[in-house]
Amino acid sequence: MKIILVGASGDVGRAAYDALSKRHEIIRAGRKAADVTVDIGDRQSIEAMYATVGTFDAVVSTAGGAHFAPLSDYTEETFRFGLENKAMGQINLVLAGMAHVSDNGSFTLTSGVLDRDPVISGTGAATANGALAGFIKSAAIELQRGLRINVVSPGLLKASEDRYGALFPGHERVSSERVGRAYAKSVEGAITGEVIIVA
Repeated sequence: MKIILVGASGDVGRAAYDALSKRHEIIRAGRKAADVTVDIGDRQSIEAMYATVGTFDAVVSTAGGAHFAPLSDYTEETFRFGLENKAMGQINLVLAGMAHVSDNGSFTLTSGVLDRDPVISGTGAATANGALAGFIKSAAIELQRGLRINVVSPGLLKASEDRYGALFPGHERVSSERVGRAYAKSVEGAITGEVIIVA
């Protein structure tokens, strides 16, 4: 399969790449250090990426950020960052990609643990994660041409612990290998409309 991997340079993106690249052609997409440039916060940039890549069989997105702060410090602008970047950015990958992906292709998005196991200062990320879960469940029943859609919801990766571990007290760390297998399950399997939890 020809797979567009958005966000390939991050810890989760590398886990997905390692799991899929042995068997598939991977087009790495991102804002830098990528085969094709894309900013998922910009719908025109997404459209340009698809025009550059041409025909493909699957999209895997491991991109999208959210603001972390105590709830009392959030503003509408900082809250919107996660909704517009992590949630709407990945949703736009699907909306723009439906016309370009091959029959029986798939979309795999990425959320995270915080909508089911919250932490202090993580409300923005939790809300974006919940939005993605709702989107894929609903979109799955409307996609045509045999298309599938899922979201991988990993806990904090061991590879990310040095940078983000203090935000996740008491949370189990998950291996990159287990996270990578979740992306393989979504792309190579037959499920659709599922939140694939890696805890």
